[in-house]
Amino acid sequence: MFAKVLIANRGEIALRIIRACREMGIKSVAVYSEVDEDSLHVRFADESVCIGPARSDRSYLNISNIISAALVTGADAIHPGYGYLAEDAGFARICEDHKIKFIGPSPRLIRLMGDKATARATMKSYGVPILPGSDGEVQTAKEALDVACEVGFPVLIKASGGGGGKGMRIVRRKEDIPSAFQAVQGEAAAAFGKSGAYIEKYVGQPRHIEFQILADEHGNVVHLGERECSIQRRHQKLIEESPSPIMTTRRRHSLGALAIDAARKLGYTSAGTIEFLMDPQGRFYFLEMNTRIQVEHPVTEFVTGVDIVKEMIRIAAGEKLGLRQSDVKFNGHALECRINAEHPETFTPSPGKITACNVPGGIGVRIDTAIYKDYVVLPYYDSLIAKVIVHAPTRGEAIARMQRCLEEFVIEGIETTIPFQMEVMRDPDFQKGHISTGFVERLLGDTSADREPGDNRVRSMRSA
Repeated sequence: MFAKVLIANRGEIALRIIRACREMGIKSVAVYSEVDEDSLHVRFADESVCIGPARSDRSYLNISNIISAALVTGADAIHPGYGYLAEDAGFARICEDHKIKFIGPSPRLIRLMGDKATARATMKSYGVPILPGSDGEVQTAKEALDVACEVGFPVLIKASGGGGGKGMRIVRRKEDIPSAFQAVQGEAAAAFGKSGAYIEKYVGQPRHIEFQILADEHGNVVHLGERECSIQRRHQKLIEESPSPIMTTRRRHSLGALAIDAARKLGYTSAGTIEFLMDPQGRFYFLEMNTRIQVEHPVTEFVTGVDIVKEMIRIAAGEKLGLRQSDVKFNGHALECRINAEHPETFTPSPGKITACNVPGGIGVRIDTAIYKDYVVLPYYDSLIAKVIVHAPTRGEAIARMQRCLEEFVIEGIETTIPFQMEVMRDPDFQKGHISTGFVERLLGDTSADREPGDNRVRSMRSA
């Protein structure tokens, strides 16, 4: 087992990993930017190292400084959390070169699944259903038009290296293909450093359902069930739950077996998530694979009792999984609401000082956060400031518990998305489980997001 782990992240996920290390008897090292000196992850880590100024590209994305911090403190492993460098194959390779264990999959697998077109082709070869579309990247607008006409409109043009709702355009008419293709290429080049794009059939009003897997270096793979992530705004997840209201035991077994088989064929290790779209007819299609811990991992931990972060650390240390598929039991229902420092109506950022803070509690309640009274929410980073996670015997009881928690959660001095989350919890369609990725647009009376994915006039929330 590792003696010391450096956490290459900040905020609630850094604190979450520090807690797991503390319980496992592992020393932790926090890294922080100059403006994060008073953050809780710095306070509760065993050691801390400043790695640069406020800007992420000079601190939390500064690979040289992070590696130097690991070498200076004697850390033998690095956990990247989510975001930042978590799916950076180059960073994982540099960790290997410096004999520092990267707590995640291999650089090869990060790169393979990080290219959406390649991931799509790979999964197709494994027998995983994919949406009709191009075989790999399309190189020209003429090629894009040919593929679109073959699969039928509407289609999605998607950046191969994309994510978080960026680098996507719905195209409903063939005359719009050239401008949309050019727009996706330009946005992809600016956001991801590569302009590659591919085409797939657009499915209206789908559900977004993902399967959590764990795989060790000894060939053992299990799935921890599914999470429903259909409550999204502009392709950014806002609320997650497990199990999905639409899932049956038979369907869970079938999709879970598909995810396990794909992970085995990949030679995957660590925690990972295989994401699917379900169309209105109940057919599932591979969407993407995330090669890291997810923001929404706590709902799976609540219903299975498995500590995913600890399992990641054990797997990286070469240990065998401590459970078989038959050991995985699903208990009750869990919900997670992401609380962002944003105006609840416009979703624009609301940084500033928190003047009062009351965190809810009680049975079946978990709050993952790094905020406190007098904490300053900074404008430099993602606006996610807390996750409210609840667990109860039934979905109805979980919704009632979440409503109570949102009412108790007091954050003053800044605006937050708590009022929006309360509105979702009160919605009759949500309570009945009648949801899709278009739910939020309907709730807000906003159809523009369905017409134009990638339109960033309104700031969106973190995807994961």
